[in-house]
Amino acid sequence: MTFFPHEQDRDGVFVGRIWSPASEGPSVVTIRDGMVLDITSKAAPLVSDICDMEDPAAYVRDAKGVIVGALDEIAANRPGDLSRSHFLAPCDLQAVKACGVTFASSMVERVIEEKAAGDPAKALNIRNRVGNAIGVSLRDVQAGSEEAAKVKEALIAEGLWSQYLEVGIGPDAEVFSKAQALSSMGPGADVGLHPISRWNNPEPEIVLAVSSRGRIVGATLGNDVNLRDVEGRSALLLSKAKDNNASCAIGPMFRLFDGSFSLDDVRAAELELTVTGEDGFVLDGHSSMKEISRDPEDLVAQAIGRHHQYPDGLVLFLGTLFAPTKDRDEPGGGFTHKLGDVVRISAPGFGCLENTVRLSTECPEWTFGARVLMRNLAGRNLL
Repeated sequence: MTFFPHEQDRDGVFVGRIWSPASEGPSVVTIRDGMVLDITSKAAPLVSDICDMEDPAAYVRDAKGVIVGALDEIAANRPGDLSRSHFLAPCDLQAVKACGVTFASSMVERVIEEKAAGDPAKALNIRNRVGNAIGVSLRDVQAGSEEAAKVKEALIAEGLWSQYLEVGIGPDAEVFSKAQALSSMGPGADVGLHPISRWNNPEPEIVLAVSSRGRIVGATLGNDVNLRDVEGRSALLLSKAKDNNASCAIGPMFRLFDGSFSLDDVRAAELELTVTGEDGFVLDGHSSMKEISRDPEDLVAQAIGRHHQYPDGLVLFLGTLFAPTKDRDEPGGGFTHKLGDVVRISAPGFGCLENTVRLSTECPEWTFGARVLMRNLAGRNLL
């Protein structure tokens, strides 16, 4: 598996985590000259420690460490095999938060989910109706603006107002808890679908690394696995739709902000998605951060501040433009995952995140929580 397919990727300052068989726990690593370097230290035993530093990129660039092996070799190791070093999600104690409905054009699909009540058979007719009423007129509407308020009035008059459109163009963004700290899957791992779901899809997104003080220090890729039927039945089922065993993938590593990479690169990112099924089906998708309806800094400010603190920092999914409508099995049936689908998300400057779709009940149970991590670090004399 190739983490960094684009030439410009390899010039960045990256930090992440691997499983260390010798330590029976995670180690903090960076990449230098194609090699994986373990930089775990008592000063910074966690990625969240590094993200809280004044200059995380400078620390990682200068940190002393021990070579673990070649990047390509370790990237090829199967996650879950505790006898071999393999990559984990780059975040550790950070809260895993996500923003929804941040792209105007994807709002239409959220309205469809709600109006179809989770039934994909009804989606085609509803999609045509909503498209005729809204079209792409929301694409350039600034969320929370006076223009957005007028659009809201028009949609109410059409009987098409939705809670998804409220958070899409209203003053308050949707920010929810995607996963528990330490539960996210890394590159190469299986991702899980709750077995009750029959209509679901990947969501390729940029994920920000945010310090405990609310400062954005880096970014990576993520798959905010989405159960369209579950959330479509009721927005109150959001937690059931979003937070399940192995339902969150982040990686391959955080690229830290420095002179060559900044928040402007996040704003300009172009994400590519490919889903390849064992049945020969291929789905290609794209998400352009240039079309996001809320600026990343605004989303971070709505997530963390005087109103809500995260002492270990947070990672924040920024939402996606991607909403698949390509028919997979029958006309009008749309897209849904099948077990064994390989999901590949990439963007120049960020690398590549690849995962295989399974049921949450078939993915390995999550057992390495905060208590186990603290005991492990204490046993390694890192606390």
